[in-house]
Amino acid sequence: MKIKLENVEKTIKGQMIFQNVNVELISGHIYGFVGYNGCGKTMLLRIISNLVKPSEGMISLDEQPYSAIKSMPKIGIVLEKPDFFNELSGLKNLEMLAKIRNEIHTDKIMEAIKKVGLLTQENKKVGKYSLGMRQRLGIAQAIMEDNDILILDEITSGLDEDGVKMIYDILKEEREKGKLIIITSHNKIDIEELCDETFKFNNGTVHAYETD
Repeated sequence: MKIKLENVEKTIKGQMIFQNVNVELISGHIYGFVGYNGCGKTMLLRIISNLVKPSEGMISLDEQPYSAIKSMPKIGIVLEKPDFFNELSGLKNLEMLAKIRNEIHTDKIMEAIKKVGLLTQENKKVGKYSLGMRQRLGIAQAIMEDNDILILDEITSGLDEDGVKMIYDILKEEREKGKLIIITSHNKIDIEELCDETFKFNNGTVHAYETD
């Protein structure tokens, strides 16, 4: 599977966020996007996820424009501050999300909860979760759904050392399964440890970035 962005531009209320973005993203790889706060990283993730339309340019999947695709591949997106129902437990949140697709059994949910290290916290209300725990729950949602594409914004935000290692291990495992993974991070170590290729935002443009 290949996602291709050609001359993609996003403008909001007359203000250019980025322009002339030309990137190819291929299954079985982890790609990183870096840049200062407000440069457009999260907006680009939303465009790749088909949640937001670009102002100009084209995005295609295996040579087909997004606009012509009747059934998109399964995409799991985890933003920097995952949005859950605070009054429900972590487990109940995942069960509600699982019902949307109606193809995820309880054992898959519990397997994901265990993998992200929340097995003793699954019945705790999400409103009492720390940022790191919410991040873990977001990762659990993404992997329980067995998505073809994982898009993760500031993936290690709020995580302790053990949590960071856990995320690294999970993403490397998902890459081995042939998933297409896209991340953003302010942490250079995340990028160096995980990414096969990295792109940097600079003055409204995006270009290949060497981490060494």
